[in-house]
Amino acid sequence: MAAASQGSRSSRPQRPDPQGRPPQDGYGVYTYPNSFFRYEGEWKGGKTHGRGKLLFKDGSYYEGQFADGEIMGRGCRHWAASGNTYSGQFVFGEPQGHGVMEYKAGGRYEGELCHGMREGHGRLVDQDGRVYCGSFHNNKRHGRGHMAFPNGDEYDGDWVRDQRQGHGVLRCADGSTYEGQWHSGVRSGLGSMAHCSGLVYRGMWINGHPGEPRGP
Repeated sequence: MAAASQGSRSSRPQRPDPQGRPPQDGYGVYTYPNSFFRYEGEWKGGKTHGRGKLLFKDGSYYEGQFADGEIMGRGCRHWAASGNTYSGQFVFGEPQGHGVMEYKAGGRYEGELCHGMREGHGRLVDQDGRVYCGSFHNNKRHGRGHMAFPNGDEYDGDWVRDQRQGHGVLRCADGSTYEGQWHSGVRSGLGSMAHCSGLVYRGMWINGHPGEPRGP
């Protein structure tokens, strides 16, 4: 944690205020009245400002930049309850901008966030080893994106709320290729499949299988 240079007044820890008030300027340590938060770092005008570390009673913490009493700028946040850790940009205490989220359950996201959620362009490696690069909305894969699967398959196309939906191309590890429409994660609508055996099917797909719609 950065501090002022040796010998300056701001580098000297302030004595605890007899009335329990927070430090005014420079470096100081303060435990808030609810005893849930403890701050160690720089102050300006009685507010957290500069570099510091905010410790939570449950084991969570934030370390990084503060501005005018708010978590603002670049820093690192760890949540004890979930075990997740985020490093990157913050706006008013929330991950916002560009950053990296490491998930305790496995996986890693690097990209844009808004109000703590994946939003915009990013790269997500999930706990199953699937790698997605593309657009996100409301924390889900949404828009255009490319996914590489552990078995060697690759999909490039449209996504809606974490599902392959719209137009896309699936290239399988065995050499088979499907290009066409998708719905709810399966081939559905008009599409063309070139199988590795040499067979080619062009036409309608229903729930992932070739076939024409049946009447009532």
